Amino acid sequence: MSNGKGLTSQSQDFSAWYNEVVQQAELASHSPVRGCMVIRPYGYRIWELMQAALDEMFKATGHQNAYFPLFLPKSALDREAEHVEGFAPETAMVTHAGGAVLEEPLVVRPTSEAIIWPIVRDWIHSYRDLPVLLNQWANVVRWEMRTRPFLRTTEFLWQEGHTAHVSEEEAEAETRRMLGVYRTFMEQWMAMPVITGRQTDTERFAGGLRTSGGEALMTDNTALQAGTSHNLGQNFARAFDVRYQTEEGEHTSVWSTSWGVSTRLVGGLIMTHGDDEGLIIPPRLAPYEVVIVPIWKDDDQRATVMDAGGSVRADLEDAGVRVHVDDREGMNPGSKYYDWERRGVPLRLEIGPRDVKADSVMVVRRFTPEGTDRKTPMPMAGVGSSLRTMLDGIQDELFAAATRRRDAATIRGVEDYGEFQRLIADQGGFFYTGWCGEAECEKKVKEDTKATIRVIPDEEFRSAEGPSLCLCGAPSVCEVVRARAY
Repeated sequence: MSNGKGLTSQSQDFSAWYNEVVQQAELASHSPVRGCMVIRPYGYRIWELMQAALDEMFKATGHQNAYFPLFLPKSALDREAEHVEGFAPETAMVTHAGGAVLEEPLVVRPTSEAIIWPIVRDWIHSYRDLPVLLNQWANVVRWEMRTRPFLRTTEFLWQEGHTAHVSEEEAEAETRRMLGVYRTFMEQWMAMPVITGRQTDTERFAGGLRTSGGEALMTDNTALQAGTSHNLGQNFARAFDVRYQTEEGEHTSVWSTSWGVSTRLVGGLIMTHGDDEGLIIPPRLAPYEVVIVPIWKDDDQRATVMDAGGSVRADLEDAGVRVHVDDREGMNPGSKYYDWERRGVPLRLEIGPRDVKADSVMVVRRFTPEGTDRKTPMPMAGVGSSLRTMLDGIQDELFAAATRRRDAATIRGVEDYGEFQRLIADQGGFFYTGWCGEAECEKKVKEDTKATIRVIPDEEFRSAEGPSLCLCGAPSVCEVVRARAY
């Protein structure tokens, strides 16, 4: 059942709400290929803005973009045993091409370590060639059984960083630095708070030494792994013979990292801020920060209103605001209002003949915190700088609201397993609990409750007084964050 505006409510069926928002906001469409989606222009523009922000941040930290082949020789993937075992169920393989059977099957990349390192090996000779700091924007294929637009698809877009270093310490510093970059982006651009920390050995990247990640809580109190950063140790370097000469003249394997985020972030954006009316987009990632809706009844009014709208548009563009004038014919203003609300545009400007006469515009907010007026008249003079300030405020308000929601759904200190089972089933959220360190215990909790250990949290997120007992009743060796996840 849907509400009066055509969307299923979040409380009734969050999954249905999500799929409807993706379709009705024209973010993506289904494709004839199983598990693959078509990213529509509006959705792709959000991804482009994400790319632009992240790419600038990567380059500021010294990384350079490159591009490597889509296909991996199967023999290359097989060289790192744990890695190939981890990805084997998800790989797609090309066995025929050009009307003939290939001498060696080609794997469509699920990730690129197995093609990057045999190539980069020839670029590295001595310590003077290190570090190597690379990033790739690409598509990957993982043969997923259960798919959902943006969150989990057979083919998806992502970035993958790959770096080589002289020591474990330098590689570890790189993984933590890039996790920090991700966190900055997620919190300052997406307005999505995250908890960072190290993943358990069960959850670490196949073939890696250690994995760190960022976890966000969606409005249905389910966790989303937003990004990961991996210290690969020397495992891949040894598998692909990536060595360098030290200052002392010895030859040894490099230490490597990889780190990535994907179009999953678009799904995270939807589920962090959306409501029963549709999408809400933080201004920094909105394809249009402001949409102007001109209102007229006849040709004379149209000319006057459109002229005023053009002046307002120019003022907004001068202030660095992404703006669009909705001058579609044959569509009444109310329909346009609903259309842009569903698409999550931060601000809507209504300009009619009376507004022009009063030298003002009506500003309508998509996101309205408690105590804030949804509609506000505003003088046309200086509207660009005024709305730039308002948009910056909305960005901060969205982050504050998402943080409050997360903190309200965070429970600490639960040690009784029965209580944990009841709470995770009834309300979900983040649970800070003890852990005995045993993989079997981790597995049992997952089987019983579908809750996994998301991260062993970094110090800033830990409880003031750590838990003394694991949920199994054994002494706790560390605090962990558990949640049900996408």
